[in-house]
Amino acid sequence: MPAAASQPVPLVSRESSGESNVNKGGVEMPEEESGTVLAEMRPALQADGGDVELVSVEDGVVKVRFLGGCAGCPFQTTTLKSGIERYLKEKLPEVKEVILA
Repeated sequence: MPAAASQPVPLVSRESSGESNVNKGGVEMPEEESGTVLAEMRPALQADGGDVELVSVEDGVVKVRFLGGCAGCPFQTTTLKSGIERYLKEKLPEVKEVILA
């Protein structure tokens, strides 16, 4: 069952609930895949005392929340756009944008 909007989505692969996350254009949105790709990036963020949490994926927009040292870092926009967004788009072409929740 998908996580409630107020609860973060786990960053590890989970069993499919059988429910589809299809946007209005009929394109499957990669919530589970986004979490898996973010999990690949987490060690780099954790090495600097931070972390990232997947909040939701809707209509190609991935919402994340920074934790720890990343939450107040002055470079979080650079990390978000040049790091996380670029990597997600490279791995998952369905991703249009990554924003902070």
